[in-house]
Amino acid sequence: MAYTLGIDIGTFESKGVLVDVATGAIIAQAAHPHEMLVPQPGWAEHRPEEDWWGDTVRIIRRLLTESGVDPAGIVAVATSAIGPCMLPVGADGKPLMNGVLYGVDTRAEREIADLNAEIGEAAILEVCGNALTSQSVGPKILWLRRRHPEIFAQTAKVLSSTSFITHRLTGEYVIDHYTAANFSPLYDVGKLDWTEGLTKGIIPLDRLPKLLWSTEIAGQVTAAAAAETGLAEGTPVTCGTIDAAAEAVSVGVRRPGDMMMMYGSTIFIIQVTEAPVRDSRLWYAPWLVPGQHASMAGLATSGTLTHWFRDQFARELSREDAFPKLAEEAAASRPGANGLIMLPYFSGERTPIHDPKAKGAFFGLNLTHTRGDMYRALIEGIAMGTAHVIETYRDLNAAPDRILAVGGGTKNALWLQATSDFGGVPQIVSEKTVGASYGDALIAAIAVGAAEPEDIAVWNPAVESIEPERTAAHEKHYALFRRLYEQTKDIAAQLSVPE
Repeated sequence: MAYTLGIDIGTFESKGVLVDVATGAIIAQAAHPHEMLVPQPGWAEHRPEEDWWGDTVRIIRRLLTESGVDPAGIVAVATSAIGPCMLPVGADGKPLMNGVLYGVDTRAEREIADLNAEIGEAAILEVCGNALTSQSVGPKILWLRRRHPEIFAQTAKVLSSTSFITHRLTGEYVIDHYTAANFSPLYDVGKLDWTEGLTKGIIPLDRLPKLLWSTEIAGQVTAAAAAETGLAEGTPVTCGTIDAAAEAVSVGVRRPGDMMMMYGSTIFIIQVTEAPVRDSRLWYAPWLVPGQHASMAGLATSGTLTHWFRDQFARELSREDAFPKLAEEAAASRPGANGLIMLPYFSGERTPIHDPKAKGAFFGLNLTHTRGDMYRALIEGIAMGTAHVIETYRDLNAAPDRILAVGGGTKNALWLQATSDFGGVPQIVSEKTVGASYGDALIAAIAVGAAEPEDIAVWNPAVESIEPERTAAHEKHYALFRRLYEQTKDIAAQLSVPE
């Protein structure tokens, strides 16, 4: 029998699966939690050695031990991780600081403004396919160069999270095109290559990883990595990609019009398109294979908010009991949460408003409101933020043909239904909602010719459809949600000014 192994590093948890290539059956799976570090407001970090590589080693060893599979039977390994991230490493490949996370980290706001002024927003969008936002890695590298010149001087390469794991497995410095497109203004989407055409003031291009497609083999497991992980030396390892892309693969996103709705620490959306969709409200990248395109969107905080609410307002409940109890209380509150609206901008917001100064808020509170009303308002606020993204796709004549839901949040029936209701869209839920690590296992199989993309229909068939139940309350609250942000964003911006 032949197996593939997929590893994914998420914001709060890492997961791994060992899969039978012939059937897509999961032979073993493992997970390990870690924390997102927030050293100051607007910052978000991981410890690369402990959270990225450490979790990778722990999970692989657990999969091999629990399955009893001979490592020689694993035909390929693929990894994914949160991203895009920014991690400088020295000449020995060792991290020089914590990894700076994706768009939830807004530390480079000044650098974004300076690069827009220097280059011009229109020129950046034309060459890079993306506006500069908190998701962009280029401004974060510039932040490093300006604020920590001593670290920048030691930097041999700047990696993303997946690049770091691939390097530790293979010794190679590589990055996939999908991830590289988030390094604006350093990546030219037309030429599919790094560029200094817009600015030379960020980093020499030889300090960036080699570009590959996600289904290309980056290298083989080294003797050192084999000793740490238990894998067989010489096992092929793919280039890897961002977790959201692998998650999309896991539920069958593969043709134009397919959209993934990922319910995780953030909502992340990927739609495969026939041609590039270039709009400053969304993100663009080449898809995982040549000739295909992807249009992306993402909220800054989603599942993270449910964890925040549980930790702050349900402390008397155990972790096992908290979410079921909160869901029960929220279900007793009717749609509209008895007149409450929640703005989910607890760490600014990414698409479509790209406002790092946006603030979270519960609006409309009175003495009759309960914890259940507040939790329902929180879920509906996330759903309305998602509906705003779906509305943006419609405005661009790029509405999805089908939406495939995936991620841990799919276990939250209230969240799934609210997303369909406010967005006015049906959603498909597949049999397996393991997520990105399962998509990695398929990518690994494709990379060595052991499977085709279409095999996902057999590996992971659809089992449920969530139909929208849009009411007058949904229409009213969504309109008020949109107005509430517009009418308070100047106050939010003032709150961001240090006293």
